[in-house]
Amino acid sequence: MNNTTTTPDDAKLQMRSIIQRIATGPELSKNISTEEACAGMRAILDNKADPVQAGIFFIALRMKRESDEEFKGILDAIREATGHVVAQVDDVVDIADPYDGYNRCLPASPFLLPVLAECGVPAISHGAHAVGPKFGVTHRHILDAAGVPVDLSPVEAADRLSDPALGWSYVDQRSFCAPLHNLVDLRAAMVKRQAITTVEVMARPIHGRKHTHLVTGYVHKPYPRIYALLARHAGFDSALMIRGSEGGVIPSLRQKGTCVSYHNLGEEQPFEIDPIELGIDQSLKAVPLPEDLPQTSRPGDEIAVAVDIQATAIAAAKAGVAALEGAKGPTYDSLVFTGAIILHHLERAASLAEAADRIRTVLDSGKAARRMG
Repeated sequence: MNNTTTTPDDAKLQMRSIIQRIATGPELSKNISTEEACAGMRAILDNKADPVQAGIFFIALRMKRESDEEFKGILDAIREATGHVVAQVDDVVDIADPYDGYNRCLPASPFLLPVLAECGVPAISHGAHAVGPKFGVTHRHILDAAGVPVDLSPVEAADRLSDPALGWSYVDQRSFCAPLHNLVDLRAAMVKRQAITTVEVMARPIHGRKHTHLVTGYVHKPYPRIYALLARHAGFDSALMIRGSEGGVIPSLRQKGTCVSYHNLGEEQPFEIDPIELGIDQSLKAVPLPEDLPQTSRPGDEIAVAVDIQATAIAAAKAGVAALEGAKGPTYDSLVFTGAIILHHLERAASLAEAADRIRTVLDSGKAARRMG
């Protein structure tokens, strides 16, 4: 934690110096240090940077491509502003799906949490209501539609993890890092993805007493290395990166895929997954959007795929609860696939096949559905 007090004028001068170096064109732009990136991000979070300078800071970094040190500095500032709580459980699995949500499939991932809890693995999810560039359906939308509390404080969310009848929870970015959540409008104005989108999933608001494990998704091949670097920097004891639909943690249900993981803060290693080997034989890549969903549009945005958030969240909640009660289908298979990968990663099962059988047993029993309190 940096205790140095800076005035708004100091912050603007420092940001001016940073921008002069990072925004000098494709050949002359220079990287800045971890400490400078942290200072720049801290000024933005503290509302001491001019909004125009803040936007240029993020876009200039993106245009030249953020360095590892810059990513780490931005993450440091976010973690300084984050409220951290140690849950009264030894291990916590942190499910970090994209904060900007989904707009091409029904997300099944929120329902991994009660499944993992029933397997003896306390799990947490975090996110926000509406974040660009996608503005899709998020964990918050879906869990709210399912009747799960989504406005808990970090302490209240951590308490749910230690409740043997629950063992999982959701905590919103507005609750654990309000200064970061306050940048939603700025992020929308910038339109394109920038560094916050990459690092915010590493905020790590709730820790286990002994270990905290990250599970996140990716699409593009450069990201596992970056996510592993940032996860180690944030102190995650292990990390599992799954190449999933829309950058989430659910892999394709119909083809082989790739995951990357590390244990004990070590180097990351790739491994392949095959749904057929786990008894999953789907013609669908992901849980499809229902054909009868209401049509919608987003004025002024010709790029984003717009879905009716409330209707999609209700449909996802209905499908998720049905899968927790044992209903077969793509949502059920999604929970089996990702749940098995997580259990095997945590060394709670000797093989992926054994882990998949354990998840099926939990789903078929309906016990996870009773944890949806």
